[in-house]
Amino acid sequence: MSSKNICFVTGGAGFIGSHLCEKLLKMGRKVITIDNFNPFYDPAIKRQNIEQIQSMMKDNGIDSGLFTLIEDDIRNLPRLRELFKELQTEHNPITIIHLAAMAGVRPSIENSQLYTDVNINGTQNIFEIAKEFNVKNVVYASSSSVYGENEKVPFSEDDLVDHPISPYAMTKKSNELMAYTYHHLYKIDMIGLRFFTVYGPRQRPDLAINKFTRLISEHQPIPFYGDGSTRRDYTYIDDIIDGVVKSILHVETNEGIYEVLNLGESHTTTLKQLVETIEKALGITAIIQHLPSQPGDVPQTFADISKAKALIGYAPLTLIEEGIRKFVGWYKEQKGGK
Repeated sequence: MSSKNICFVTGGAGFIGSHLCEKLLKMGRKVITIDNFNPFYDPAIKRQNIEQIQSMMKDNGIDSGLFTLIEDDIRNLPRLRELFKELQTEHNPITIIHLAAMAGVRPSIENSQLYTDVNINGTQNIFEIAKEFNVKNVVYASSSSVYGENEKVPFSEDDLVDHPISPYAMTKKSNELMAYTYHHLYKIDMIGLRFFTVYGPRQRPDLAINKFTRLISEHQPIPFYGDGSTRRDYTYIDDIIDGVVKSILHVETNEGIYEVLNLGESHTTTLKQLVETIEKALGITAIIQHLPSQPGDVPQTFADISKAKALIGYAPLTLIEEGIRKFVGWYKEQKGGK
């Protein structure tokens, strides 16, 4: 297939989505993104992400016509059909990269029906569009949360993931099952990506690294759940985007594809170590507010990335110390260097 496929990105104003849109535009792709600017966190942050995409295009001499933002919701199937009828007039094939979702383990426990509506019904709309308009290439976001309380480490794509412990994890597992059904029935090539705790510039403000950096720099207490022994496989945004792009190229140049891949750093960091790393990067000691462990939180995540390495050449480079330094540098720049 042509290397100039049009890329239809859902959730392109978000953290991962905005970085992906920038990368695809730099590759010379035409990018259409849909985002509903949900108020889960301040929509102004997403609008700033879009402004940064447009600023990058201007700085790099990229034709503004290569990027289109559609403000709408993936649950609006009639609108999606209108968009793809318009796209059918293009001569290039289309690749769908589906990132839009209600995110967050803990909030999903409070509002499980919303998570089901957006993450399951919305995803089925995207897959229906792929079926109806003969889109043969789909890459979609899953999550490491599907592994639940898996005791075997590192987590492999072959591990049993039938026991999700949050509504969010349940929706992501459901997406993987749905993707296989559409692949089997309609011959849509699919790659699902299980992201492991992504961080870096533009990270959502509710996530630990961003939240801790802000609170520590403001000399405010940080919420510290449990005894600090929970471990996460933190993955820097540049490595995630590299994996997404390699997945896009793989699905576009091969046929009969249905894969689920881990995208992680394949290193783990305890909560205690994470706080210490942020303290060091900021040069400020954290004020700790000790709190009980949270329902839905898994004790650890740890990615076996051997399959992604073999299949798409995924090779993450950024260890947590370097990634935190980069994130803190970006954070200070956003705050005017303070």
